[in-house]
Amino acid sequence: MSNISRQTKITGESKQKFVHQVFESIADDYDRMNTLLSFRRHKAWRNTAMKKMAVQAGDTAIDVCCGTCDWTISLAEASATGRVVGLDFSRNMLQVGEKKVAARQRTEQVELIQGNAMELPFPDDTFDHATIGFALRNVPDYRHVLQEMARVVKPGGQVVSLELSKPTWPPFRFVYYLYFQRILPWLGKWFADRYEQYRWLPESLVNFPDYKELARVMEEDGCFEQVEVKPLTGGIAALHVGRVKGGV
Repeated sequence: MSNISRQTKITGESKQKFVHQVFESIADDYDRMNTLLSFRRHKAWRNTAMKKMAVQAGDTAIDVCCGTCDWTISLAEASATGRVVGLDFSRNMLQVGEKKVAARQRTEQVELIQGNAMELPFPDDTFDHATIGFALRNVPDYRHVLQEMARVVKPGGQVVSLELSKPTWPPFRFVYYLYFQRILPWLGKWFADRYEQYRWLPESLVNFPDYKELARVMEEDGCFEQVEVKPLTGGIAALHVGRVKGGV
């Protein structure tokens, strides 16, 4: 594991390499640790996102930074027949996802691609929906990734981010940061034998905007005609839905 671990030292290409190392190394434990560390809330948050999206039969979608493909599979099941692409830069994460896609009998509908969120390998106006779950804070340039997602979505389609955020109520924020910064990395050490990798999780939020600021960024970037934001569980996470310009 790289000795680079402080947020102030991880920028640009070094950040991309470091994050790739992190996810390659935790792939086998990723699902179990997500459930443990979020107290299973990540599943409820994703269900909220799916209800908000209201995916229709036959819709197409790309799940950017798809990880082990839970959201990819949810999109495929909601669409029933539409093409769904899961893209991630971690081969190890995709291998876990491939097994889950096969177990849900979605291999003919779902295509998994190893690729870069900064350069989506698709032409403009390809998909009805683009999602990114708990990964926007990990990319080298989150503004650019949102723009790339908007580029490959058809006019009137949706770009959806489900991401960790920062609680706004001071007492809750204190308890949250105590858990997030002090306890969570040690849970990673005890249950997955990975301390540095799980110390990255709180560090990745240091310079990432809160849900209000992220909504403002999406509104100002010019890709979206409408942006909706919904804080979840007291602001621990947030759902952002941007409607791509040009729809009827």
